[in-house]
Amino acid sequence: MKKVHVVFHDGGGGHRNAAVALQTVISQQHRDWQVELIQFQDLTDRLDVLRKLTGIRIQQQYNIMLQNGWTLGSTYLLRVLQATIRLFNGPLVRLLEGFWREHPADLLVSVIPHFNRQICESWTKVYPGRPFVTLITDLADFPPRFWIEPIKEQYVIAGTEKAAEQARAMGHDDAHVFLTSGMILRPDFYVTDNSNPIELRKEMGLQPDLPTAIVLFGGHGSKIMYDITEQLDAADLPLQLILICGRNEELAAKLQARQWKMPVHIVGFTKEVHKLMRAADFLIGKPGPGSIAEAMVRKLPVLIECNVWTLPQERYNAQWVQEKRVGVVLKSFRDVVLGARQMLDPATLAEFRKNVAAQNNRAIFEIPEILAKLLGEASEASRSRQPATVAADAD
Repeated sequence: MKKVHVVFHDGGGGHRNAAVALQTVISQQHRDWQVELIQFQDLTDRLDVLRKLTGIRIQQQYNIMLQNGWTLGSTYLLRVLQATIRLFNGPLVRLLEGFWREHPADLLVSVIPHFNRQICESWTKVYPGRPFVTLITDLADFPPRFWIEPIKEQYVIAGTEKAAEQARAMGHDDAHVFLTSGMILRPDFYVTDNSNPIELRKEMGLQPDLPTAIVLFGGHGSKIMYDITEQLDAADLPLQLILICGRNEELAAKLQARQWKMPVHIVGFTKEVHKLMRAADFLIGKPGPGSIAEAMVRKLPVLIECNVWTLPQERYNAQWVQEKRVGVVLKSFRDVVLGARQMLDPATLAEFRKNVAAQNNRAIFEIPEILAKLLGEASEASRSRQPATVAADAD
C-alpha cells in the first residue's frame, strides 16, 4: 500500500476542502493508497509568531479579516508574512524534517501557499527522490513565494493555463507541470442531481417561479452580505435570495431579525451547497476560486466584485470571469443592484449560461491520475477505478 500525505490549513475554507476532496475521491476509487491529512498549523504551532504576540493563530486572523472585510492593504501584510516565514526558514525546515522522519510516506502533496519552499526542502532532505507536489487551489499564482518556488524538486498541478505558464516561467519543465481542466472540488458537486428547482424553492419557503440568487462568501460568511441584501431589498427587483452565512452566527442572526420585503432563505454552515445551488439562477459572492469553480460545475453564472480590497491572489479570478464571459464583475458591491439587473436580463443571462456550460472541469478525477503517474502506477488500471455513479450535472 502506498502512503500519501496531504498538507492543508484552515486559512479560508478552500485548502481543507481541497484536501478532503482529494482524500474522498481516492477512497471512492478504491486505490491501494493510504491518504493522511496533515494540519500544517498544528504541526508548526510552536513557531507561530503571531499567536505568541496576540494569542490568535495566523489562520484565525486571516478568517477574522475576511469576515469583517479588513482586506485593504492585504498585499503589504502578505509580504510581511512571507518575510517572517523566510526569517524562520531554518527552524521550520528542521521542525518539518523531524515530522517527516517520524511519519514516512511515498508522496507528499501541499494544498497551501507560502510554505512550499520549507515543505519541499525538508521533505527532499529526508526522502530524496520521493515526489513533492504543490496543488494550486487558486486560478493563478501571486509571485514571488506564494505557490510556486524555483525548486527543481517541486511538481506543480495547475488548474488554469495561466498558472501553468507561471510555473514554466519559474523554470519548471513539462515533466514537473501538470495542467488540469479546472479547480479541485468535492466529488459531490459532480453527482447527477435531478431534483426540481421549483420544488426546492418551495421547500425553502421561496417563490417557485421568481429568479433566485445564492449569496455565498465562503465558510465564514461576510458582513457585506447584509449590505447586499439591504440594497437588493430596497430596489424592488423580481429577485429572491438564498443566503449562506457559514459559521458566521452573528450575521445569520442579524439577517433573521429583520423583516425583508423580498423572499429570503437564510442558511448557516452547511455541506449541502451543491444542492442549494440547484435552486439558484446565479451566484453573488467574492471572487474566490472555490466558489467560482463550484458555480461553474453547477452551471451558475457569477456576480462578483474586484477592487483594492480584493485579496491580491484573487484578482486574476475576476479577469478570468470576464475573459470567459461567465458573469458580471463589479468595481464594488455598492453597485450590486446594477449587476443584478444585468443578470436578470434574459439575453445576458442566456449568454452567460451558454459560456458556463462550455466549462468542463474534471480536475477531481484528473488529479489522482497525475499522482498515480508520479507513484509509478499504470494509468489504465487507475482509470478503471473511477466510480460509474459519478457524472457531471446535465442541467
